[in-house]
Amino acid sequence: MSEPMILRVRLAAPVEAVHRALTDPAELRVWLAEHVEVELPTRYEFWGRYTPEGDAPHQRLVHADDHGLRFAWLLDGVETTTGFAWAAESPDTTVLTLDQSHVDFAEATSGSTIGVLQTFWALSLANLAAHLEGQPLLPKTDFTSAEMRGELVIAAPADKVWDSLTDSGQASAWFGYPIGIEPWVGGRYAMGGFESGHAAKVVDLDPGRRMSVDWGPIGVTTWELAESQGKTTLTFVQSGFDEQNPPYSAWAGSVSGLAELRRFHEMADWQPIWLSVEVPGLEPQTA
Repeated sequence: MSEPMILRVRLAAPVEAVHRALTDPAELRVWLAEHVEVELPTRYEFWGRYTPEGDAPHQRLVHADDHGLRFAWLLDGVETTTGFAWAAESPDTTVLTLDQSHVDFAEATSGSTIGVLQTFWALSLANLAAHLEGQPLLPKTDFTSAEMRGELVIAAPADKVWDSLTDSGQASAWFGYPIGIEPWVGGRYAMGGFESGHAAKVVDLDPGRRMSVDWGPIGVTTWELAESQGKTTLTFVQSGFDEQNPPYSAWAGSVSGLAELRRFHEMADWQPIWLSVEVPGLEPQTA
């Protein structure tokens, strides 16, 4: 059964800049998609390698005004709907709300296209925030490739980054979701905490430098750190999965979290971009 999916983010930019980033084709090609064509109020299309079912544009603009836009998006043979709404919070910050229909959280690991929507949008909005902050973007998910590898430079020493990757409290803070970590070979890596009933396993560990976690069918995630001049290059790789069914949803979710890892280390007064959302009948949602 599908559930409403709503994401809210606080963006460090005036509302005019957010409006432009969401409607200007040149800016959308930076943070969202390989190919974009926009002619408001009649056309809003994006496609290419970084878009689910991106062989051609499958969007149909339904509404656009100065405060938001909405489009239908045909995926898995189903016409879903996506909406953006933006509002100034202050002269320098904007709250953006995204709503997406037909999201079935149980399908996130099924390989269906609709199953990737939550993490696709989480990564896209994280890259929008980075774009508006003048930061390098995280790797977009290439839906035409089974290679899952990326790099992120963090302005912090490697020992600090290592601690935040392996300490349960710090990892739960920047990822925005409880994570239980036993940082030794054979230890548990439990999304949802140790009481969640399911945990991945740490299968390789070089303290301060490298850790690999086996998630079963979706493969092994490896984080590797290298420090230079007080900055840390974090290389992250997903491997060991069925290449005929790459775990795009899990990969996009992991990568989107790393945006907050960078902000966690680089901002003195760090607060996550994600805001909680109250949905009637459901638990509050974040990315």
